[in-house]
Amino acid sequence: MKPFAELIKLRQSTREYTNKPVEREKIIQCLQAARLAPSANNSQPWKFVVVDEPQLKDQVADCTASLGMNKFTFQAPVLVVVVQDKENIWSSLGGLVKDKVFCHYDIGMAVNQFCLQAAELGLGTCILGWFKEEKIKSLLNINKKKRIALMISLGYSPAPIREKKRKSLEEMSCWNTNPLSGSVSV
Repeated sequence: MKPFAELIKLRQSTREYTNKPVEREKIIQCLQAARLAPSANNSQPWKFVVVDEPQLKDQVADCTASLGMNKFTFQAPVLVVVVQDKENIWSSLGGLVKDKVFCHYDIGMAVNQFCLQAAELGLGTCILGWFKEEKIKSLLNINKKKRIALMISLGYSPAPIREKKRKSLEEMSCWNTNPLSGSVSV
């Protein structure tokens, strides 16, 4: 098991995959990691649809590739479609009161845990938000009233881990007050 500080350096958006199939046991480990993610009032508002049958996977990949984007999804041996499921009443009411959609945060945390587990297992992932939602729902028999929140490509990558380009700690954080405005708001 890798220390967390090392693991977070391994996770990157992978846009190149080998044709090596992903073992079902590894996919299940990633799903378990997502399943254990926190969610508002434990509502767990997600359903992960694993697409690994090659012909169907290519049809779903075709729904992600447009305007020159996401062509790499055809290389990925697995695509995971993350469906926004119904949140529980307490999460929904809390969201109305606070003007927040808690299930979006919850899904983000579950997807992140899926991707971190994949990285630990030597797998690459890329989180996708660009896709033809209605066509994917039709291909996978997903209820028309449901929303597809995100997708994840999954597979083995031949590419080395890249150095992360991120804002400095000083640019992305502050202590007790925002030095640019003199108030707590950022």
